[in-house]
Amino acid sequence: MNDKNNLKQKIAIIGAGAVGSTVAYTLMVKNLGSEILLIDINSEKAMGEVLDIGDGLSFSELEDVEVGSYKDAANADIIILTAGVPQKSGETRLDLVGKNKSIISSIFKEIGQIKSSTIIIVVSNPVDIITHLAQEISGLPKEQVFGTGTGLDTARLHLNLALRFNTDSNQVEGFALGEHGDSEFIAWSTVSIGGKMVKDMLTEEERNNIEEAIKKEAYEIINRKGATYYGIAMVVTDIVEAILFNQNKIIPASHRLDNWNGISGICLGSPAVVGSAGIVKSWPIELTPEEKEKLKKSAEIIKQYL
Repeated sequence: MNDKNNLKQKIAIIGAGAVGSTVAYTLMVKNLGSEILLIDINSEKAMGEVLDIGDGLSFSELEDVEVGSYKDAANADIIILTAGVPQKSGETRLDLVGKNKSIISSIFKEIGQIKSSTIIIVVSNPVDIITHLAQEISGLPKEQVFGTGTGLDTARLHLNLALRFNTDSNQVEGFALGEHGDSEFIAWSTVSIGGKMVKDMLTEEERNNIEEAIKKEAYEIINRKGATYYGIAMVVTDIVEAILFNQNKIIPASHRLDNWNGISGICLGSPAVVGSAGIVKSWPIELTPEEKEKLKKSAEIIKQYL
């Protein structure tokens, strides 16, 4: 599975803001891909980021980081979509729907026909809605267009529990699911550490407090520094790695569901096997009745904006 030839791939990052530029830097540090294109409507900003990131190329195996055009993205092996209006203090991700749907639609018009094997990773918020839109207008199979989903929320969950129980976060399993937003929830029936179910180790109040803390963390960061970008860059890098090395890794990606715990036809953060062709399949977890209701609520919220 780990074929180094897979690293000879061109990755186009659309959006040279805090998230896009941090993703580019993180990919360079981890030696993922051969060429990175940074694309932005503000070409001067993109060039500044490219010059800054490029200063590190002599410490990396990456061949090049360049400013690209929207047309260049059409021939990329992987497109990472980070463009759009960022979430500001006091806003929810759903507040961004109108502006970002318009921005993303115009970007795809500029790109034109995309290479048939290209994989698109959507990061732009609200990620579940933008992923659905990208699937509809990209012209690519839906398996090749998916979003970061609840990957960051799940990472926050794993870290929270690892610190609480004084263990390695890699030993924590389980998922935050649903909308990457205020209706997301922790599927406690999936969460374990070293084979022991975490719901049996915490009170209901403790579980609720953890869930609220994870939901609110983005707001806490934005209120203090204006944006979140380091964590999501690591989530994106993890997905790129799964694609380039065909890892068939289970990731809580936002992808089109087909009767997954009763939900069909929309994109939500839920576990999927990710490999070189994108989404291999949804991972068949059976949620509890209470969790299914929370998933349904999340789905109903997303449907209102499609």
